Amino acid sequence: MGQKLTIEPVTRVEGHGKVTIHLDDDNNVIQSRLHIVEFRGFERFVQGRPYWEAPVLVQRLCGICPVSHHLAAAKALDVIVGVGPERLTETGEKMRRLMHYGQIFQSHALHFFHLVSPDLLFGIDANPGKRNVIEVANEFQELAVQGVMMRKFGQEIIRATAGKKIHGTGAIPGGINKNLSIEERDFFVKGSDLQNIDKMIEWSKDALKLFKGYHQENRKLVDTFAAFPSNHLSLVRKDGALDFYHGVLRAIDEKGNKILHDIDYQNYLDYIGEEVKSWSYMKFPFLKSIGKKEGWYRVGPLARLNTCDFIPSPLAQKEFEEFKAYTQGKPNNMSMHMHWARLIETLHAAEVMRDLLNDSDLQGKDLVAKGTKCSEGVGVIEAPRGTLFHHYKIDKNNLITMCNLIVSTTNNNEPMNRAVRHVADEMISGQRSIKEGMLNAVEVAIRAYDPCLSCATHAIGKMPLEISLLDKNGVILDKLHN
Repeated sequence: MGQKLTIEPVTRVEGHGKVTIHLDDDNNVIQSRLHIVEFRGFERFVQGRPYWEAPVLVQRLCGICPVSHHLAAAKALDVIVGVGPERLTETGEKMRRLMHYGQIFQSHALHFFHLVSPDLLFGIDANPGKRNVIEVANEFQELAVQGVMMRKFGQEIIRATAGKKIHGTGAIPGGINKNLSIEERDFFVKGSDLQNIDKMIEWSKDALKLFKGYHQENRKLVDTFAAFPSNHLSLVRKDGALDFYHGVLRAIDEKGNKILHDIDYQNYLDYIGEEVKSWSYMKFPFLKSIGKKEGWYRVGPLARLNTCDFIPSPLAQKEFEEFKAYTQGKPNNMSMHMHWARLIETLHAAEVMRDLLNDSDLQGKDLVAKGTKCSEGVGVIEAPRGTLFHHYKIDKNNLITMCNLIVSTTNNNEPMNRAVRHVADEMISGQRSIKEGMLNAVEVAIRAYDPCLSCATHAIGKMPLEISLLDKNGVILDKLHN
């Protein structure tokens, strides 16, 4: 082995990880890996706790997407208390949906405006001191305001439905613990010029125009960067529609053939396995019917738009039709198109929130459904980053005895590693010295998946980055600091 290149930590993502790239004596890439260097033992932490605590406990996995864990756990416990996801009260389900679509909206806005836009606006090769959200705010003030206010709107939706913006308590086994008052509704429907649902829809359309304009000017980069064939998996509604809150599991291959046929996710273990590798704390999921080698899949916005048949809101459906036409209806395997898909979902989330806010069921008083308790339940939801699995078992004393979580970024583990290898082969093979833009290109590939590494909270402040290029004897040939 000739040299080893290390990127640690990966920046502008939630959580902490590193990349190692091994080169031969001719500086050609022979191995690349995305390492997850944190360990978050929540599957053991919750054992021995009363089951009704799970929705509040497990969301501490993450400060960025706590609602996703909160609702996935609540959905699993709905099954345990004998209700199930399709027997909630109208108010209970719609309040949860509003909470979740607010979560999707704020998370997608955070990712696009704060984490991704510096690469698009200033370029992958721009000075790293330039590629940050502060510089975006300095040079594109109106865009920065939109990003901040869109995220704020989603966070306020979460506060109104879950009780708090972060780590709320709104969802409980069998339903919800509050409804939406008329005053709360009017705040979102008739709010200030910068904080109302119609403005959110307008800004979502503007963000799509921004990305499509970038795509038009940088078509080769967007279409070829980290593009590779893969399987895709997500929830879809029973009629094939895009649905972030509930549905059946569907997977397709790179040609669009169904390889997982709309199955009940209570039986996910019959179809999905997890491989362990020594160099990462994150597992590698795969479809059992295909096997470890070829059964890996992508989840998230790109996968959801590949697996669903249509989007049940008019503005997003129109954008979806344009998105599908770009690949003549075939699956889209271009990693940078993840941003396109994510912004279509942002628009859809805004449309759904508008419909829900105008639904009088949200002022209903019937909040909790009841049933006959059982000992096991699975909850699955489409988190911003992709399909999220929560699985619990309880004993006769109502204590949790088993918890299995497959988080969205875990599902994307193999695709992210392949994206790293694709860019490393393209940008680094054969090079004799390090250029910062090459290394950021590797991070751009990872960033497209919006990973929440080990589903850890986002670090605040500057994340130190040091990259060393060593020869086969361990002698440093080149070094960079950010």
